[in-house]
Amino acid sequence: MGLFDSLKSALGSVEGAAFPAMISAVLAQTQYHDLPGLVAALEKGGLGPQVQSWLGNGSNLPITEDQLKAVLGNAQLQDFARHSGLPVDEILKLLAQYLPELVDKASPNGTVQPHA
Repeated sequence: MGLFDSLKSALGSVEGAAFPAMISAVLAQTQYHDLPGLVAALEKGGLGPQVQSWLGNGSNLPITEDQLKAVLGNAQLQDFARHSGLPVDEILKLLAQYLPELVDKASPNGTVQPHA
């Protein structure tokens, strides 16, 4: 099963270990290194209110593909695409859709824990 097939099957349940592990594997090969690194970059990039909602109790604010693209930049998105085997547009769509919940679940105490 290829990376794309694994990712597609993991999308059925963000709660499953496959999706967070896959995101961690991609991040490990980028300048962000892990989920906390990506979260820090999003906060520094002006998305602090969204990130804080994911870390805190209550509902998670959404994030758009355009917001992600503005913060991450084309070079980093190309890097994500290369390491995941997915097109940039698909990476943006998946991150916008699943990142709030993924960060929320990885931060039960208000701090993002790297995926083990």
